[in-house]
Amino acid sequence: MSQRNIFLTFVLLLLGTSACEDDFIGRTPVYSIDSENYFNAEADYENALIAAYDLLQATYLNVMLGEIASDNTLAGGESATDVIGIQQVDDMIHTPVNEQLKSIWNWMFAGVNRASYLLEFKDKIEFDGKAQILAEARFLRAYYNFELVKWFGPIPIKGDVRFALGDETSLPRASVEEVYAAIESDLELAVADLAETAPQVGRVSRGAAQALLGKAYLYQEKYAEAAEVLNQVIQSGNYQLSADFAGIFENTGENGPGSVFEVQYTDAEGAGFGCLQCSEGNVAVGFNGIRNHTGPVYDSGFSFNVPTQAAFEAYEPGDSRRDVAILDIEAWAAETGAGFGTGYEHTGYYNRKYIARKGDSNIGDQNLTNPNNYRSIRYADVLLMAAEALNATGNDEQARDYLNQVRRRAFGDMDHDISSSGQALGDFIQVERRLELMGEAHRFFDLVRTGAAAGAIDGFTAGKNELFPVPFEEIQFSNGNWSQNPGY
Repeated sequence: MSQRNIFLTFVLLLLGTSACEDDFIGRTPVYSIDSENYFNAEADYENALIAAYDLLQATYLNVMLGEIASDNTLAGGESATDVIGIQQVDDMIHTPVNEQLKSIWNWMFAGVNRASYLLEFKDKIEFDGKAQILAEARFLRAYYNFELVKWFGPIPIKGDVRFALGDETSLPRASVEEVYAAIESDLELAVADLAETAPQVGRVSRGAAQALLGKAYLYQEKYAEAAEVLNQVIQSGNYQLSADFAGIFENTGENGPGSVFEVQYTDAEGAGFGCLQCSEGNVAVGFNGIRNHTGPVYDSGFSFNVPTQAAFEAYEPGDSRRDVAILDIEAWAAETGAGFGTGYEHTGYYNRKYIARKGDSNIGDQNLTNPNNYRSIRYADVLLMAAEALNATGNDEQARDYLNQVRRRAFGDMDHDISSSGQALGDFIQVERRLELMGEAHRFFDLVRTGAAAGAIDGFTAGKNELFPVPFEEIQFSNGNWSQNPGY
């Protein structure tokens, strides 16, 4: 939390646009109306909610860096010094001085504060539909806090009130258990008031809140609770596995039948390298793109986040997901005559789910304003999380059913069904999570929470790299109130 600034520029909240956050709290406010007297009409709450949603777009960095931290991909880029913070995370040599980790900390706390701003004034006026708006704000705060606790462990929490200047020297970093308790509380309240069908595409439904709550339980090894709430999502009948796996990740597949929650992106202008998080587009798509590509289907990009040979070979013969998740650029060039360049750590593979397609972006730079949504919570993920929780509580029959639903779509038959039980079934579920969710930024955190990271990720040090360091400035500004994560 920075000594310099106070978060939430009121004008930006009113407009619902992104702001470049230099630190935890944000920029010095320039109020056109006093922020304490803002919430006077339904439209004011709606605008504040838009602003809270807006920070989801900054999570493109969480997705890209989370995948690079795993054993699925390498940093790539142009050279060993191209975005040095990304290279350091890939090699597990990152320190508290890392611009990309600092950005994740800053922008996620900005999201927390925007949601808390609305909730701070939740009782000021009454109007029809307010419960839905407050429930969405609670989901968003839980989403941002979940990102923060995954990455950094203990973090400050403050309830339904904004962080203020000076909190950094008085508020402690709440324990991981306390943070999860706050997340659970927000999501339980959200579930109670959210509509089963979201009021608009891209907004939160009850199923999204239940799925995130189930995920929070799973990360804490509260398997019975996870199984119960995830089963509610499955048994609601509101979601299904799309028959066309490849189509999920195309523009035409956005917000499809298997989408539980997506981060919405557009190709609106406004991005620049001075503030990538200010983009309304998915910046990760351009960063993941094929270096110097010429040819059909794909646009070029910066060749970051390149899948490894081991990730490509992890798929069994006949698994239709491999060529959807990973583009073999050599085979593509031989098939189509496409040209491409080779960047740093070139593996010959690209994260096909999130690379730019021709025609995706008609405004601005396709590398910075790509409209490809991030499929944050997919129904297949819910099935596999439920399978894991059920397996852990001894219900292997239902766990196998959920696992095999995912596999039958992948292979187009029942010949590849898993019949194992117990720990062997649990191991198959974790393998399946890697294959189904390749390129979607779940792998690193799955390895950490299951205790498998040290054996899978080169350079990973047990007892240290489960968490990332709190940015140096935040420790410094706390004047000794906060201690750094172990090993940093």
